[in-house]
Amino acid sequence: MTSRERFLAACACQPLERPPIWIMRQAGRYLPEYRELKARSSFLEMVKTPDLAAEVTLQPLRRFAGIDAAILFSDILVIPEALGQPYSFRDTGGISMQYRIETRSQVDQLTRPEEVPDRLSYVSDTLVRLRKELAGQRALLGFGGSPWTLATYMVEGGSSADFERIKLLFYTDRGLFDALLEKLTAALIAYFRMQIAAGADAIQIFDSWGGIVAGSDYEAASLRWIREIISQLPAHFPIILYAKGTGSHLVDLTFTGARVLSVDWTVDLRAARALVPKTIALQGNLDPVLMQTTPEIVGREATRLLESLRGESGHIFNLGHGITPQAKIACMESLTHTVTQWR
Repeated sequence: MTSRERFLAACACQPLERPPIWIMRQAGRYLPEYRELKARSSFLEMVKTPDLAAEVTLQPLRRFAGIDAAILFSDILVIPEALGQPYSFRDTGGISMQYRIETRSQVDQLTRPEEVPDRLSYVSDTLVRLRKELAGQRALLGFGGSPWTLATYMVEGGSSADFERIKLLFYTDRGLFDALLEKLTAALIAYFRMQIAAGADAIQIFDSWGGIVAGSDYEAASLRWIREIISQLPAHFPIILYAKGTGSHLVDLTFTGARVLSVDWTVDLRAARALVPKTIALQGNLDPVLMQTTPEIVGREATRLLESLRGESGHIFNLGHGITPQAKIACMESLTHTVTQWR
């Protein structure tokens, strides 16, 4: 069984001797080969240059034996940029959008969603290159942000400490909020269809800021839009939904149509398995901070997590969030060795 076949079997909740493994945000400053490329090209240049984006995507697979899937090197904010709201990185850290979305006229002036795939053709070109390079041996994942998560950046004007503007918009002007989310939803449907056509084996939707929404409002603010996206994608295609900070909504997440639910490190994986139907796979959920400890600690904690789901099908091993720049290569080696040797 190839790594690609193992990954797709796990998405379908088929029994396996060991779970497949891939690492969220595989590219990063913890790899010297990535830092070497980054010294010559900016992050956005790498994202928009298919040869560079493909190279960064493949770097972790070349270094660490046993990784079963590659995730496209890109950024969730290519969607706002394709809609006409560019972004950049602040010198002090975080994201800065060129302007804030504050009025209905600004939403109306955003690019038509059906034009988004043409504006993001470099993503399609990267996926085609990767598909050829992987040669069917390893799975290829595309991704994008959820409408709610993208809207937080667009309305806040970038990274935010309190998300005040997006919450105020949701509560005080639902018409404008819905108009923005409708446009984002349509753009993401077109974008994900493009990724699938270019060769992605699965799509992961990142609802990174889903946890900031008041519990009773999560449906209207985020879930309804995610459900609409998934309903418009090919039936039975593997969609992985990662909604950070939403452990209390696990049951609600099962009704989105996602084939896999990815959970953060605050969720007890065994308890999640008891709540989530056996037809839906689980992904996760080692705490990323462990990658800054020692290989021994990583091996111990990864084994503990694996043992918690012994006898269960439908598990994809991953971190509970993206790998950090401070991660140690020796810890990554320990992690991949532990998972690939576990039976």
